[in-house]
Amino acid sequence: MDNPLVLVVEDDDELRELIGLYLSNYGYRVVLATDGEQALNLFSIETPDIVILDVLLPKMNGLDVCKKIRSCSSVPILFLSSKSESEDIVTGLDAGGDSYLTKPFDPSVLLAKVRATLRRQTYHKKDSDILRFGDLEIDLQSYGVRRNSLPITLSAKEMQLLLLLAKNPNQVFSVDQLYSQIWGPNEYGDTRTVMVHMSYLRKKLEIDPSHPQYIITVRGFGYKFQAD
Repeated sequence: MDNPLVLVVEDDDELRELIGLYLSNYGYRVVLATDGEQALNLFSIETPDIVILDVLLPKMNGLDVCKKIRSCSSVPILFLSSKSESEDIVTGLDAGGDSYLTKPFDPSVLLAKVRATLRRQTYHKKDSDILRFGDLEIDLQSYGVRRNSLPITLSAKEMQLLLLLAKNPNQVFSVDQLYSQIWGPNEYGDTRTVMVHMSYLRKKLEIDPSHPQYIITVRGFGYKFQAD
């Protein structure tokens, strides 16, 4: 199994590189972001195991980044901030943070917090939180998808379609059913958008989209997730 992946979001170049180097020396895989927008982009691509997030960031502050991540994932988030007042800490935790560390800090304390947070996450994560089908893995907590241990980036609608199908393996859904459940029964639009999204999903998920292993078309009926 790969070592945990840490997303470090810090606009101070020296501190960001220091944190990355320190964690790398202890076996963690690290990706670095310099601002809030880059952080969200890397989060969707890399699906990290934990996020170290500065509060004061350019383009989008850390609190807003945290809320965006929390809207789709329960990944642990550790805030870094020069603000040490109780109300600042409470604000960070209320925004969805799991821990808070004030600057300046000893790197060994940061490392200890990362280890402790990941231990708690591993302890609480149940097998029922992960759907596994052969080489495909879907994490129901972080909404991360991996095939052959490689992350797959899906749009929100693609992820919703995949979850609906994968949670009901081998059940056939008509295009109308999929449209109603994902886009909403009161939405009025072209159901062909379902077929477009399924095509995108296949291209990302399948090794050979023309001969899919998981997303199967049942001609005349609709689609199903092949679990056998």
